[in-house]
Amino acid sequence: MSETPSESSEQRWPAIDGVTPDSVNAFAHEQWPSNPNLAHCLEVSGRHAVVHVPVLPETLRPGGFVSGPTQFAAADVALWYACFGAIGLEAMALTSELSIRFLRPAIGDSLHARADLSSVGGRRLAGSVTVWTNDMDRPTSIAQGTYMAPR
Repeated sequence: MSETPSESSEQRWPAIDGVTPDSVNAFAHEQWPSNPNLAHCLEVSGRHAVVHVPVLPETLRPGGFVSGPTQFAAADVALWYACFGAIGLEAMALTSELSIRFLRPAIGDSLHARADLSSVGGRRLAGSVTVWTNDMDRPTSIAQGTYMAPR
């Protein structure tokens, strides 16, 4: 799935009508009102999403590293948000499987994740996620996963 420089995923696969970063954020907070630090959607299309997750003191391990579970959660929610762009705002799109590989310590005051869907089927959506702190060119982890949409 290669894209030409002039043809981004936003142009090639626009998000389902009504799915924007603002609508994704509102929907996610409606689903989890008790989690004010839920990942913030920055971009969404029919095949990708980019999120920002606040780095809070409780997400840090000794040495100031962003914890693995925090990076895993960022990858998971980025993939969930990408599913919204492909199928609409559907709370019951569920993680079927997700694996992560940690590449280097995550040190920084900002955590981001970009999910790219490589396959969108009738019920199954699969993709990969890159997680980074302050420098997108130095990913801290990469993940691959599958989501299942409800019948």
